[in-house]
Amino acid sequence: MSYPIKGACQCGQVQIVLNNPPAKVLACHCKECQKLSTSVFSLTLFVKEETVEISGEMGDWSRNADGGNTAAAKFCTGCGNRIYHYNPLDTSVLKLKLTAFDDVEFKPDAHIWVKSKKSWYQIPEGVPTFETVP
Repeated sequence: MSYPIKGACQCGQVQIVLNNPPAKVLACHCKECQKLSTSVFSLTLFVKEETVEISGEMGDWSRNADGGNTAAAKFCTGCGNRIYHYNPLDTSVLKLKLTAFDDVEFKPDAHIWVKSKKSWYQIPEGVPTFETVP
């Protein structure tokens, strides 16, 4: 895959340009990610803030995370698509949601929170798994 790659939210109001490959790609099976993705897991690209360009109007949302931190997020105010998550105490790393990138395939480097995994989903052989977070 060659960079930069471009993406957008569902309505196109928020535009994203990823200039470098992500540091890692995780499939998260926690209950919150299942709700977010309306599926069995959510794919997240971990990127350095300076490697991504994001434009368009976004809203803020946050919740208390299981580990005691705040899980903050940005979403499109037009269509509601989640754009990225971040730690308010360290905004140097963004957790981009994969839904923004059409026609791009990212395989997960690992599956996390597998203790919450749906019993019928089978993780592919050879992919590292973690009961919670590594």
